[in-house]
Amino acid sequence: MTRKSSYLNPFALWTDLAMQTTGMMLASAEVIGHRTTRMAQSSFPPSAHDTAEFTLMGQEKMEAVTESMQAATLAMMAFSPFAAMKMFNEMAAVQTDLFHLATSSSLPMAMSRQQKLGRSMRRAANSVATLSDQTANGALDTLKPIHSRATANAKRLGKR
Repeated sequence: MTRKSSYLNPFALWTDLAMQTTGMMLASAEVIGHRTTRMAQSSFPPSAHDTAEFTLMGQEKMEAVTESMQAATLAMMAFSPFAAMKMFNEMAAVQTDLFHLATSSSLPMAMSRQQKLGRSMRRAANSVATLSDQTANGALDTLKPIHSRATANAKRLGKR
């Protein structure tokens, strides 16, 4: 799912990523505590209920890691190297236009070059925002499988 930050809040996606990461870490800490206690208190050999929980734990980790790696791979494949190149080219255009503005020899020339610099800056800002959005979306997609399992396990194990 591709989300887009807004011009009013360019940090929205990064804030969402921070919140999702925090939620996953808190849920993981709760699950780890519950399962570690359960392992320490289980009999030898473990009961059928404990064996099922321990097996589920390993299975879920493998599934979550696999799904997370798939999401990361898809995000990297969707990420266009041309987008990064475009951003760098537009940043270079800003530097060139800034130099031209600084070396203007007349007021009309300076005004014309100022307008060109403004257009270059807008294009560069849009490219940077697009690159930032793609990066944050890729990270959110990669985190999603781990987050969903950690929070579901925290909810399920907390009921006992």
